[in-house]
Amino acid sequence: MYSAVERGTPNTLDYRIYYTKDGAPISPFHDIPLYTDDSQQYCNMVVEIPRWTNAKMEISKEEPLNPIKQDVKKGKLRFVNNVFPYHGYIWNYGAIPQTWEDPAHVDENTKAKGDNDPLDAVEIGSGVANRGEVKQVKILGVIAMIDEGETDWKIVCIDRNDPLAEQLNDIGDVEKVMPGYLEATRDWFRIYKFPTGKPMNEFAFNGEWKNKAFADNIIKETNAHWKALITNKGVADDVETKNTSVQNSHGLITTDEATQILNKIPAATDAGPAADPSTQNQCFVKRTVSEPVCA
Repeated sequence: MYSAVERGTPNTLDYRIYYTKDGAPISPFHDIPLYTDDSQQYCNMVVEIPRWTNAKMEISKEEPLNPIKQDVKKGKLRFVNNVFPYHGYIWNYGAIPQTWEDPAHVDENTKAKGDNDPLDAVEIGSGVANRGEVKQVKILGVIAMIDEGETDWKIVCIDRNDPLAEQLNDIGDVEKVMPGYLEATRDWFRIYKFPTGKPMNEFAFNGEWKNKAFADNIIKETNAHWKALITNKGVADDVETKNTSVQNSHGLITTDEATQILNKIPAATDAGPAADPSTQNQCFVKRTVSEPVCA
C-alpha cells in the first residue's frame, strides 16, 4: 500500500525519502492514519532509522509532503555516536503519524512544552526494519524524556507480526520477557548526545516507564493537537501541512499538485559518499544515575 520513494544521493544534504500510496504521493506525517483500522488496536509507525544505524533521519516538518531527511547541525549531516556498549540506534526508531507535540502546550505531567514534532516511537521487535518502512505496531508504554527543556515522549511498541508480540501487551511484560531492554533504552536516551558536548537528558516521573493505558492517552492527546494543527491556520506556521486526504484541512491539495511537488525533486542516485567515519568509532560515558525501570 505505502511505498518509500528515494530522491537525491545518500549521505548528502539533498537525500530524501518521499511516500506514495497506490502510486500517488502523500505526506507520511498527515496522510498515513494514526490507527491501522477503526478498532484502534494497532498504530502505524513510520520507520526513520533502522536498528544499528547512525544517521539521524527524521520527517521534515518544514518541507512540502514532509519527506524523511537527515538532520543537519552547523551545515553537516548528523550521525549519532556509538556510546559503549551500544552501536547506533538500538531499536527501529521512527514516528507515529497524525500526532504532534504542540510547542504551545505545557504538559500537566512534565510541566514542559512539546517539542514541535510527531511522537517518537521505538520498535523493539527482533527484525531490522528498512528505512522508510511503515509498520503496524502494538503500543506497550512510554517514557517522558525532557530534551533541553522540552517534552519529548518516547513510545515503546512492537511490530504486530513479531514472534514476541503475543507475549507483550503492556510495559511490565517487556521487563519480564526482555529483561534489561527498558533500562538500556532509558540509558541510551540519557547519554546519546553527551559526546557532542550536550548535557545528559532528563526524564519526568523519576525515569519510570509508564504503562500502555498512559501511552494511549498521550497518543490521543497528541492526535488532538495534530487535528488542531491541520485544520486551523496559524497554529504553527513553521510546520508544512500539505496533504492529499485530510478533508477540511487548510493544507489539502490534489494528487496532481502532490505529483508536481515530487517530480521537481532530483531523481535518486545509487552512488554517494561514505558515511561519516565517526559511525565506526566508540565513545565512553560514565553513568551517574541509578533508577527503577517501571512503577
